[in-house]
Amino acid sequence: MRFVKLGLISVLILFTIATCIGLLLPSSVIVSRATDISAPKDSLLLLVNNIYEWKKWVNGMDNNKVNIISAKEANLIGTHVTITSTNNYVVESKWTGKNGTTQISTLRIVQYENSNNAVVQWQFVEELKWYPWQRLGSMVNEAVMGSQLEINLANLKKIAEKN
Repeated sequence: MRFVKLGLISVLILFTIATCIGLLLPSSVIVSRATDISAPKDSLLLLVNNIYEWKKWVNGMDNNKVNIISAKEANLIGTHVTITSTNNYVVESKWTGKNGTTQISTLRIVQYENSNNAVVQWQFVEELKWYPWQRLGSMVNEAVMGSQLEINLANLKKIAEKN
């Protein structure tokens, strides 16, 4: 009986410590990457504003489990993606996972003055709840998602500069 009581108290103390540490972490996570591309922003907008075009540069889009519903909506292996707005060379989309977590993605295209070069910046923003496992797990987002963004932006650069 003493060991059960000790075990319950230990679990409660560990949960409290994890919650306190989690509350010290930010409630929103932003992962962002950017790249320079030698292409006009109009041609870049055509590649990022249409989910059918994503097959050319987003890793995993050529998978059989990807269901493209329209140019603005798709199901990507358990994640529902909807392009919510395109305005002034900014493409916003909502990514909803199987478990209901939502991330807002923003692709910005900024043209350099008097040149054919542009900067494409892609970011994901996720608002977190107070759950300690969610806050502590968010520390991995930068490494995992950041490397995927870099790969996809490199693919976009190859495709855009080839045309």
